Amino acid sequence: MSTPDIAGILDKSKELDQLRKDQEEVLIEINKIHKKLQATPEVVEKPGDSSLSKLKNLYAHAKELSENEVNVSNSLLVQLDALLPSGPQGQPRRRIEGEPKRKRMKSDSEIPRISPALRNQLEACASLKGEQVAARVTQEDADKDEWFVVKVIHFDKDAREFEVLDEEPGDDEEGSGQRKYKLPMSAIIPFPKRNEPSPTLDFPTGRHVLAVYPGTTALYKATVVNVHRKRKTDDYLLEFDDDEEDGSLPQRTVPFHKVVALPEGHRQ
Repeated sequence: MSTPDIAGILDKSKELDQLRKDQEEVLIEINKIHKKLQATPEVVEKPGDSSLSKLKNLYAHAKELSENEVNVSNSLLVQLDALLPSGPQGQPRRRIEGEPKRKRMKSDSEIPRISPALRNQLEACASLKGEQVAARVTQEDADKDEWFVVKVIHFDKDAREFEVLDEEPGDDEEGSGQRKYKLPMSAIIPFPKRNEPSPTLDFPTGRHVLAVYPGTTALYKATVVNVHRKRKTDDYLLEFDDDEEDGSLPQRTVPFHKVVALPEGHRQ
């Protein structure tokens, strides 16, 4: 084992450490923009705002750093394999009858790597256990999207899938008991927390949202109509689509913690 070989490994280790530090810095910048968009989502509609383009560039940089980390790790493995002494040559070891076969351990290069941003997202999903959330219970290819208030029972990080419980199924559904669903991450939207309004989105007048219809556990598309809302914890005044009465849309009051952003491509 020569000194240059060891020096090469140490250089690669330093490079790997720097890549991870760079990833953390990028993640901090991504989170800053996320908080900005949560606090003032309307900023993206202002002329000259570059928040979304910056966010795209940061995610592209994060992807590049993650790929570089995999390459450097693989390079280190090759260097270490070359330095490790191989075992003495001899007769192949016979497996004794009845001896269990040893499972081959996966090398680092075979283990799927998770970016810091995705790791944080999975942790956030796991923290929703026991919470009420908005859930799309219909399939991706359904003609209409149906959203209900459900309770999170479990989140499987490996399958990236939620198990949820509809505690109050409608009268028109089969059976009268509570109903469970297994849903992907894309079908779940967390509600704002009543006691933590700071990260809550503040929807301006005219914005389309998804909100719990008063007296039900179903969510529908609605439009914000109140103009005197001063605090994030104030109730919203909404007009729900297809809620016509006597030729006009009634304005209904909905608590802020039952209103979320309208998903892209929503069908109703």
